[in-house]
Amino acid sequence: MAFMYILECRDGSYYVGSTKNLDRRLAEHNSGAGAEYTRRRRPVALVFQHEFDRIDDAYFAEKHVQGWGRAKRSALIEGRFELLPELARKRFPKKADE
Repeated sequence: MAFMYILECRDGSYYVGSTKNLDRRLAEHNSGAGAEYTRRRRPVALVFQHEFDRIDDAYFAEKHVQGWGRAKRSALIEGRFELLPELARKRFPKKADE
């Protein structure tokens, strides 16, 4: 088994990762032995996890979700899956003359 996971850091930011051992990895993040990003933002809390059969699938999901904005990650965490398609649409600022 493998996992893609999202942590909420002390500053309210999200960290996305993948691992084969979620308990061990969470402990590493909270002890300061995890990623540089979480090391400076401890403690962290697990707010989302999804299980995969293969680590490469979990890694692919991690990279995919890392490209998402905060609103889309929040919708995933909250289980509001119906919002994901709308949040995927790019929004471009309007020009001043429009």
